[in-house]
Amino acid sequence: MSADTVDYEGIAFERLGHASVRLETDDGTVVYVDPWGEVLEGAPNDGDVVFVTHDDMDHYDADAIEAVAGPDATVAVYEAVDTGDLAFDVVDLPHEGETTVAGIDVRSVPASNDPAGDHLDEDGEPFHAEGEVIGLLFAIDGTTVFFPSDTDFLPHHESIAADVFVPPIGGHFTMDRREAAAFARSVDPDLVLPEHYDTFEPIETDAEAFADDLESDGIRVELF
Repeated sequence: MSADTVDYEGIAFERLGHASVRLETDDGTVVYVDPWGEVLEGAPNDGDVVFVTHDDMDHYDADAIEAVAGPDATVAVYEAVDTGDLAFDVVDLPHEGETTVAGIDVRSVPASNDPAGDHLDEDGEPFHAEGEVIGLLFAIDGTTVFFPSDTDFLPHHESIAADVFVPPIGGHFTMDRREAAAFARSVDPDLVLPEHYDTFEPIETDAEAFADDLESDGIRVELF
């Protein structure tokens, strides 16, 4: 159930740590999502496309983008993020809507914490307010992959289906493992690859219990 790299329909998924994920297709196209310097090893500079979902330091890291991006990389960032410190031309990703980035069809999905929910700061405000974060639904080589990013499971998410689902499960700043399991059942994917957990104390969780919960429903989970 645990592996460094997980293959699905010709796409290799690697969790570099926290919420940083690398994908590589059969034809050698390399995609990074939310690379963060704290979990990177070296500067691979092999990325063809780099996506960023929001401006939290563990998701938008200009130095990390430079470390993973190849010389001709396309960098696509949620349009609400200030990318003035990047030495790249940037493709703006909308809060909601569809974009094609380097031949990859991408749907931006609004992401946030419910202001009436549990994931609030000491002032009672959502850690991720409406308009601050997007999730990404990719279509790559005939496979759909959904990264909801830092969010709760919200009503508009119930319309989403994907082959591969990459949810945060650590709680505190995002949905916890139980909410993420409910979200996964709604998405009904062939494969679930959890992220954004066990990096630091507030988001420590029982990932094995998350996997067992879904696998009892016949949903494949890999702790990658």
